[in-house]
Amino acid sequence: MSRLRSLLRPRTRRVDLLVALLLLVLGFALVVQVRSTQKTGVLANARQEDLVQILDELTNRGDRLRQEISSLTQTQQRLSTGTGATEAALSEARKRTEELGVLAGTVAAVGPGIQVRITDPKDEVSASVLLDVLEELRNAGAEAVEFEGTGASGGVRAVRLVAQSSFTDEDTGVSVDGTHLVAPFRFTALGDPGTLAGAMAIPGGVEDAVQQQGGVAQVTRSDRLRVGALRALAAPHYARPD
Repeated sequence: MSRLRSLLRPRTRRVDLLVALLLLVLGFALVVQVRSTQKTGVLANARQEDLVQILDELTNRGDRLRQEISSLTQTQQRLSTGTGATEAALSEARKRTEELGVLAGTVAAVGPGIQVRITDPKDEVSASVLLDVLEELRNAGAEAVEFEGTGASGGVRAVRLVAQSSFTDEDTGVSVDGTHLVAPFRFTALGDPGTLAGAMAIPGGVEDAVQQQGGVAQVTRSDRLRVGALRALAAPHYARPD
C-alpha cells in the first residue's frame, strides 16, 4: 500500500522547477514592460487639446486619401468608356503633365497655403530640423514647396524643393541643393492652410524643435500664395523613350 502511495505521489523534477522559474521571470518582465510603455508612451502625458489636434490631423489625411481614391476611380471610368475615350485620355494626359510639372518643380504654382518663417539669431537651427519641417509639410499634403534665405550676395534667394532635395549644415546657415543660404528662412507651401498650419503646431513637432535650437517659427496662413522658383530638368544621358 505504501509503495502504491509513493507511485501515485507527484514528483518534482529539476526541469519542472526550471520551467516554473523561467515562466515567473518572463511574466515579471512582461508586466514591467507594459507598465513602462504606459508611463513613457509619446501620448501618455499629452493634453486633451493636443490629442484632439492630432486626431483632427489624422482625420484630414484620411479625407484627402479618400478624395484621391474617388478622383482616380472617376478618371478610370472616363478612360474606359468607349464614347469620347480619346478626348478624355488627351485631357487627362495634359492635366497629369501640369501636375507632374508642379511636383517636379518645372512650373510655377499658385494657390492657398502657409508660410513658415524661421528666425535663427544664434545660427543654431540645424539642417535636420529644416528637413523635418519639409517632411511635415509633405505629410500634411503640401503640393509645392519653396525655401528662401539670404544668399551669399546678401539678397534673398529661393530654391524649389522637390523629392530629391537635401539640406546640409554649413559653418553658417545651410546648403540647400547646393545653394548656400543663411537665416532668416522661409518655407512657402501650397495646400490646405488649416491642415498645414495644424501640422506645424503638433506638440513636440516643428515649432518645438525650432525653439529647442534657439529659433522661432512663425506660421502665416494665406488664401493665395505663389511658388515661383523653378528647377531645370537635366537631360538624360543614357535613357530614351521606348
